[in-house]
Amino acid sequence: MTRTLDLLNASARPDDAMRWAAVLARDKSSDGTFVFSVVTTGIYCRPSCPARRARRENVRFFDGCIEAEAAGFRACKRCKPNEPTLAEQHAARVAEACRLIDEAADLPRLAELADTVGLSPYHFHRVFKAIVGLTPRDYASARRQHRVREKLQTSATVTEAIYDAGFSSSGRFYENAAGMLGMTPTEFRDGGSNAQITFAVARCSLGSILVAASHRGVCAIFLGDDPEALVRELQDRFPRASLMAGDEAFENVIAKVVAFVEAPAKGLDLPLDIKGTAFQHRVWQALRAIPSGETISYAELARRVGDPKAIRAVAGACAANRIAVAIPCHRVVKSDGSLSGYRWGVERKRVLLAKEAKS
Repeated sequence: MTRTLDLLNASARPDDAMRWAAVLARDKSSDGTFVFSVVTTGIYCRPSCPARRARRENVRFFDGCIEAEAAGFRACKRCKPNEPTLAEQHAARVAEACRLIDEAADLPRLAELADTVGLSPYHFHRVFKAIVGLTPRDYASARRQHRVREKLQTSATVTEAIYDAGFSSSGRFYENAAGMLGMTPTEFRDGGSNAQITFAVARCSLGSILVAASHRGVCAIFLGDDPEALVRELQDRFPRASLMAGDEAFENVIAKVVAFVEAPAKGLDLPLDIKGTAFQHRVWQALRAIPSGETISYAELARRVGDPKAIRAVAGACAANRIAVAIPCHRVVKSDGSLSGYRWGVERKRVLLAKEAKS
């Protein structure tokens, strides 16, 4: 008994008030971060346990099940705190589904995946999309695109790479090759050796700016302090591409981009060559729909693309953006309105938003 009282006293913490508030709110997001016990019943529970609330003076808090059981408490049979949470179960099932998709030669049917992980097709589709940020089909497509990029660099022929990556026919692959690779499969396999990218570096109020374009449109806008570093970044993206310094005609392109940076409200009347996954394209399209001078939170952006819980995936898509300003990921802020990270520096984000607020 003395041992139990010692452990109970040791469990008191300055943040117990916050934990008690989570218990009162039956906060599911706190499940897994701590458990609470009730001295009068000898039971410990999750914060979200739906059982009748105990009196505060009878409640003790522990970091986990081991500590609670060491103090002499037993697990609640209703909320089962010593078993994985529903969120953890869903995450495990989605991870298993992702493994099946990764290993399958052809995309398994939705019903087959759902049955394997023990969920109904509708529920599985909703849970998968909420956790991954993509539907099972879009996830499979993104994985297949990743595999074909790898196979094109190691396979003996382009055809072999196409089938090794999981495409059922070469015709279906070639229909989408340009969007996936930004060039022909052979060009990609050769490291972009036949791709021609025109670029130029200029100065603007944000420092140095590099603008690059393929024959389809602007494919990169980089911001930074060191012009040479920006060129190296472009070279890293296409190590064997033919990089050509912009001529007089291209000066008009970079002038339009610089003018757009200085006065965003005017818009950018140039075609863009955008490469990314299906989910990234949805995020980037939503970003381009945000009016100049306005900002939204990552949570709101996730809602706009139809995945309210995919906040991390949305942030990842913003970070993957390679076309600064034209795809305005700088217009996304934290829920409290404060500035978060920005690929080209938070201070540049601050300046861009200030420019847009004045225009």
